[in-house]
Amino acid sequence: MTAALTLTIVGCSGSYPGPESPASCYLVEAVGSDGNGGSRTWRILLDLGNGALGALQRYADPLAIDAVLLSHLHADHCIDMTSYYVLRKYHPSGQQPPIPVWGPRGTARRLARAYDLPRKPGMEEEFEFHKYRATFEVGPFRITPVEVDHPVPAYAFRIDVAGTVLAYTGDTGPTERLLELATGADLLLAEASFRAGDDNPAGLHLTGVQAGEVAAKAGAKRLVLTHVPKAVTGPTQQSASKHPSPGWTTWLGITPTYRHGTAPTACSPRPARSTTARPS
Repeated sequence: MTAALTLTIVGCSGSYPGPESPASCYLVEAVGSDGNGGSRTWRILLDLGNGALGALQRYADPLAIDAVLLSHLHADHCIDMTSYYVLRKYHPSGQQPPIPVWGPRGTARRLARAYDLPRKPGMEEEFEFHKYRATFEVGPFRITPVEVDHPVPAYAFRIDVAGTVLAYTGDTGPTERLLELATGADLLLAEASFRAGDDNPAGLHLTGVQAGEVAAKAGAKRLVLTHVPKAVTGPTQQSASKHPSPGWTTWLGITPTYRHGTAPTACSPRPARSTTARPS
């Protein structure tokens, strides 16, 4: 039986790289049409934060990526796009054709400025920049962006492949839009940067408890907590040895398999059970 899609956690450290993990980056793969009557594996990246391009090469050829989706323009979610630009522009085999990059308004300008490039052409010879719209498709992936609550324009993604759904929150504070995102999802990949019980600022991040409440209300089959800074302590961190770390892979649409390390004990497909992808 073939999995509908595969999720690999490339980087899961929150807000900055940790000693054992880069910042946010998630590789999503699925088989779809090659446009010539056959099939091939399609690959998209959800975010490409500090240090993620190096770690990505353990799991996929960076030149085999079909599209990049940037949830927002904070450095821990997008800054390795500057290195990816260099890889594609100056690769020994020659400059690579542009691939689609989806992001909030101003993504092309921001990335050009980050690498001290002129606005035109900036990185537009390496990347085809697109602003988010209601729903769009990349190969077999049907992607619905959902605007969420963060200090800058930020998006979550609901990714559907043949009825199997992965929901990714990106960075967000509590918002009812997360229920729209996660309803019936096979897996909810949710940030959990804050500790429950702290005096946390509004409109910024979630706690693990809040992520669990979203998963339960939305009927998500599984919950994976991510974007957890090393400095965050408490139950989430204390139990982290049971949970996936960078390189953890799950196949959605079939019984989960783990190809990097030991199967985490808390990742059984039960509603509102939380699994933490943490930096250390």
